[in-house]
Order: sequence, then C-alpha cells, then structure tokens
Amino acid sequence: MSKLRQTKTNFTAGELAPELLGRGDLAAYESGAGVLRNVFIQPTGGVHRRAGLGHIGVAAGPGRLVAFEFNSEQAYLLVFTHLKVGVYMGGAKVAEFVAPWTAAHLADIDWTQSADTLLVVHPSVVPQKITRTSHTAWTIAAWTYPGTGVSSTIPWGKFGTTSVTMGIDPVGSDLRLSSSAPYFLPEHVGVSFRVQNALVTPISYLTTQAMHCTVSGTYTASTPSADWAEPQFSAARGWPSSVTFHQDRLVVGGSRDLPNHMWMSAVGNFFDFSTGTGLDHEAVHFEILSDQVDAIRHVFSGRHLQVFTTGGEWMVLGEPLTPRTVQLRRQTRVGAQSGVRVPPRDVDGATLFAAASGRELREFLFADAEQAYQSADLALLARHLVKNPVDMDYDPVRRLIHVVMADGSLAVVTNFRREKVTGWTRQHTDGQFLSVAVVGADTYALINRDGMVCVEVFEDGLNTDSSLTGSSPTAKATWSGLTHLNGRTVKVKADGVEVDDAVVADGSITLVDPAKTVEVGMPYSHVIEPLPPLPEGPQGGGNGRQMRLVRVSLRVIDTPVLRVDTGRGPTAAVFKRFGRADVLDAPPTPFTGDVTVRALGWQRDSVRPLWRVEQDSPHPCCILSVTTETKVTD
Repeated sequence: MSKLRQTKTNFTAGELAPELLGRGDLAAYESGAGVLRNVFIQPTGGVHRRAGLGHIGVAAGPGRLVAFEFNSEQAYLLVFTHLKVGVYMGGAKVAEFVAPWTAAHLADIDWTQSADTLLVVHPSVVPQKITRTSHTAWTIAAWTYPGTGVSSTIPWGKFGTTSVTMGIDPVGSDLRLSSSAPYFLPEHVGVSFRVQNALVTPISYLTTQAMHCTVSGTYTASTPSADWAEPQFSAARGWPSSVTFHQDRLVVGGSRDLPNHMWMSAVGNFFDFSTGTGLDHEAVHFEILSDQVDAIRHVFSGRHLQVFTTGGEWMVLGEPLTPRTVQLRRQTRVGAQSGVRVPPRDVDGATLFAAASGRELREFLFADAEQAYQSADLALLARHLVKNPVDMDYDPVRRLIHVVMADGSLAVVTNFRREKVTGWTRQHTDGQFLSVAVVGADTYALINRDGMVCVEVFEDGLNTDSSLTGSSPTAKATWSGLTHLNGRTVKVKADGVEVDDAVVADGSITLVDPAKTVEVGMPYSHVIEPLPPLPEGPQGGGNGRQMRLVRVSLRVIDTPVLRVDTGRGPTAAVFKRFGRADVLDAPPTPFTGDVTVRALGWQRDSVRPLWRVEQDSPHPCCILSVTTETKVTD
C-alpha cells in the first residue's frame, strides 16, 4: 500500500470534456477539472462562485440584447423583441419604440454603431437606422440614399442574364414595362427601375415579362434597350445581411439574393454606393469568387477588413482601400455558423467567431511569421460545452467570453492568450439564457423563466438569481416588489444572514424576524469537481486498483461557508460555517486559509472524483488550491 500526496494549484484549463479522462499526459489535465458549474475562473488560477443575477425588468418576450455605447458615461442596453425595442440605462427602462423585426427575424439581425446611430440589417427586412437624440428620445427610420431618381446612390445592377432588354410601351392610356425574357416578380411592384434615362416604377404585376408602370425622365418609346438596372437592395431581391464600418466606409456583406457580394460606400458618405468612374474616394462593389457560393455571414473591422463566410474566412487588403487597390485573399476554410448570426468579438486583436460546425469557437488571429491569419479552436478541450451558439459577447474588464447556447445554457471562457489561460465553465439558472450583451462594465442576460422573459445583470455581491435587494431605516418583516417571483421558493439573506426559504405570494414575503436589509432571489448551486486521480503518474491510470482518500485540504479566500463531499454523498458532506457557530443569527465571517476534511472508505471506481464542492448557500466561495492525500493498494 502506497501513499500519494497531490496538490492542485490552479484550474486555468477549465472544465474538460469527458473524452479526455484518459489523457493524463496533457498539461491541461493537471490544471483542468471534471465539473465547473456556476463558477468563474480567475486568471491567477482559482475558481469562485459566479456573481448572482440582479433583476432589471420583464421584457415583452424572447428577443436579442444589443449594447449601445456612445461613451463611458452614456451607455444603453437595447432589448429587441417582437416588433419592439426597449431602451435601458442604469438598470431602468427609459424608452421604447416600434420596430419592423418580428421574433423570427431577431436571430439573424446584424448591427454596427457610429456615434449616436445604430444601423441594423436583416436580409428580409428594410435596413433601419436607429438614432438617439436624448436619453429618452429615440427614432427609427429606413436607410435613405443621396440623390433622387436615376441619380440615387443606392447600388444598381442586374440579376440573372445580362442579355435581357427592356422597353417602355404605351398600351392605351397606360404604360407597360416589358422585358425580352421572364424577369419580373410580384415583389417588383413599387421597386423603381432605371431604364435609359428614365425612372420606371411598376404599379401592378402582369406577367414575368410585363408590368404596368409610371415613368419619369426621358426614354425612347417601344425601343428595347440593354441600358437598364434595378436596385440591388429591394423587397424583390432582399436586403443587406451584415454591416460594419471600416476606413471611413460603410461595408455591407451579402444580401438575400447576392449572398457573396460586398459593397463599400464612398469615403465619408456612408449611403453613397455609386461606383462612379472608380476614383479613390468612390464606392466599391465586388463578388467573392470561390469554388462554391459562400454566403457572407459577417464583415468585421479588425487589423484588416475581415469577411466570414459559410465556407471560409477572408481578409480584404488595400492601404487605403480604393477601387484600384482592393485585394481579397482567403485565409482559412473553417466557415462561420449559419442560421443564427452570432456576432464576432475582438479579444486582444484576435477575432472570435462561432464556426459552422456549431461545436467550435474559433480565434481568427494574424500570425506575423506567416503573414496570414490562423483559426485555432478554443473549444478543443471543452467540446461538450459548445452546443450551437446563438449569441456571444466579451467582458474586457473580467476577461470573460459569454457564449449562449441553443439549449439555454451559458458557457463562459476566461481568456488570457499571453498567459495561455483558456478555461471553460458552464453557467446554469432556473430558466434558459436567450441572449447576452456587455454594456460598459456590466454583463446583461435575457432569460426565459417559465414563459416570463427577464432582463437581468450579473452583479458582484449578489448570490441569488433574478434577485432584488432592499433596505429600510427600521427593521421590518414584510418586503414587497417581488411580483416577478410570484409562486417561487426563494433564498433570503436578512441582515447578511441566510434565513429560511420563503415562497413569494402577491409580490411579497414575510420574514419571521424583521430585518433592515434583504437579498431575495432564486437559488443556484455552484459545483467544483476535480478530474479523476492518476495514481500511477501522468502516463497511467488506476488499472482498477482500490483507492482511499485520507484527507483533502482546500485553500480558500474570503469564503464564509463551505460544503465538501468526500465521496459519501451530499447528505454526508461536511459543512463549514466560519465565525462563531453558536451565534447563528450573525453573518458568517469570510475565511481565508486552509480547510481540511478527513475521509473514510475505499473506492473501486477509478473515474469517480475524490471530492466535490456543491452548495446553494447565498454566500461567496473561492477556492485557490486543493491538496489531497490518498492511499492506493499495490
């Protein structure tokens, strides 16, 4: 019988996939964990219970969160729901306006911001410009283009064969626009064509080759002409799919019927898409040609203009970008996710994007040695946590990447590339995460809680979800304002002490003992579980040998309570409440130091963890390192 002493100094590799249980040769095995639930990884190595979720308000329904930041002091959260947009500032709703996007559209919208203006696009909806005029006054309007009539700077073009000719024929008292081959769609009604020097607007659909129309401008009657064009953005051909600003140009990536085309506006004139004579300041339009038609999913302004398509990643070169200098080069062939538009995010110069497989989070990073981009997979060791992302945002203050999954879970990555820290954890709540947005130093989440969609914010100091806090100059027993928690059993901290759970009725709870301060919210459990031990060293496993945990010592910091299960189940878990145990009506004292728990019993299951921390007590918990002593049969 041999004795083994092992010290785990950090958790920076995060929760590892079960497929890695036999890979003790990996450095990540030493710094990884089997389960990390509802905790965040510190860049220094420890793990701590995640912040609770403070209740902000109830949204009109499922939707999408978008950050709108004018500067550090004027930042807003936009909540897009079915045909509405709500505006929140400082945790309060300050405005709401009608919008054209239905609930079905919101998964595929894209947006970009410049100063007080947010541009929002969807391939099936007229692109919109949202403008803030004051904290409480917001307007929304369709894009408009400089010029009128045939001089409009909307991008013009032809669809299908270029050999089609069009003519304007008088038929009785009416005018008819006719084509030499089938071309027209019912959706062309109201979409103005440019025929010769005339603007022709169909007013009713007749056939695929004829439409009643009105005409302004000069033309030669009854003479078919190849000199014609229609808007490339319209109800008939679809609208822009993705947008960004780059080098003082508005860049549009793809549309419904031209999914692999790119448009760049004139310099400083964001809605002027007239290519003119190819002067340096004029607009640019080109098509991404590859072995297949790859739809553009994102255009992103980084070190270069980056283009993410369903089949690969590209960079657009040109310093500056002009019609004569623009170059397009494919970099990698990963492909971006389709169906749901997950916005790429910049993290220390790398662009993170959800890959087409739905199981990868890729880091698109320029390598100076190769003078090209590479796409490393950040989820390689935690593939089980990535399940079809639907939204993503990055908190640069805490260096946390929040990724919302289709199953309603939230995966969080602590990322420090230079320190080689990439650690995944999974966040759960009583409900489904729908969307996430980082506004300034605050991370907001949209959560469906049994049909009630709540806007909530991760708030340091809270240890319950959908929670509210209150204070009173005099102690009181009844606390109200909890309508969103009606019928739920909630955790309660009164004057810093965890008291009996309560059930919210008519928006209020009544305490047994009055209190001056309370935190009331839904419980959540955090779980920390190590990987199975490798008693024969990094190259081997347990080989079925019996193992007994003698003791486990956890070094904690600022932790008032701790529950440790050493293998005998939750009911036998050791519960530590720091401070005076005989004064239960006083808040526990945050403890820093080592907590040692002895254990009994042998185990044959070589993949079962030796210890586990799981608790829903509404108090902080931070574990820095763990030392285990075990005995193993020879």
